[in-house]
Amino acid sequence: MGRSVTVDTISFEDEVVEVSHHKPVLVDFYATWCGPCQMLKPMLEKLVKEYDFVLAKIDIDQNPDLASAYQIEGVPDVRIVHQGEMKPGFVGVLQEPQIRSLLANLGLKSALEEGMGVLKQAIAQGNIEVANAQFETLMTQYPQDQRLRLEAATFRLNQNDFEGAEQLLTPVVEMGDRLYAPQARSLLGVIQLQQVVQQVKPETELDQVFVKAAQSALAQDFETGMQLFLEVVTRDRTYRDEAARKALLTLFGVLGDNHPLTRHYRKLLMTTLY
Repeated sequence: MGRSVTVDTISFEDEVVEVSHHKPVLVDFYATWCGPCQMLKPMLEKLVKEYDFVLAKIDIDQNPDLASAYQIEGVPDVRIVHQGEMKPGFVGVLQEPQIRSLLANLGLKSALEEGMGVLKQAIAQGNIEVANAQFETLMTQYPQDQRLRLEAATFRLNQNDFEGAEQLLTPVVEMGDRLYAPQARSLLGVIQLQQVVQQVKPETELDQVFVKAAQSALAQDFETGMQLFLEVVTRDRTYRDEAARKALLTLFGVLGDNHPLTRHYRKLLMTTLY
């Protein structure tokens, strides 16, 4: 875990130049009036909690001499200082994965990602006790990390802990992040699908097809689930307030837009509806 520090002309030599001989320093030249700076700030502050670097924040209006010395023409401008030498980083706002790639190129490793690696290995080996303990540790260390919440929610779903999964997913949806909120909504859709299955009493043939479709999808046999949901839509689009169509949309979200099953069954659904 790194640290974040506010730097000015007086502290620059000690906090940036000297420190850079021991670990990388990312210098964030910003301005309080700069909208993109405010967008970038929480990403950098999040990442400095995962990676071992120093985030040095410099307000160009309070420190015009530093901005002039390093020829800062626009903000945000992030520079990298290593072994006392300042090098270009990036100007403007990058997406989080791009910044992670930059940090990886500096030889830095994320403590969270290393922890998630241990977690995935435990899950793959079926060691549920270790996985539970690792989730608890990581959630304590990184309570606001949305990727971790999604991983934990998926784990809870696979353990049939639907209430626990919903508690993890709801804050992600409420935050509305463009990258993570759609995934969280899709997983919440899976929980709703489970609840529908529990409520439906298969009294008719269409009920039986719908329940079998839902059970297949929940068992991750997505192709069978989609095929049977589509059958329900074909036979009765309005069945249970269009439950089958909504279930298909949920599965498309779970698998992602580029998954072959999503592309295939989305096309079939559109043909069936229109």
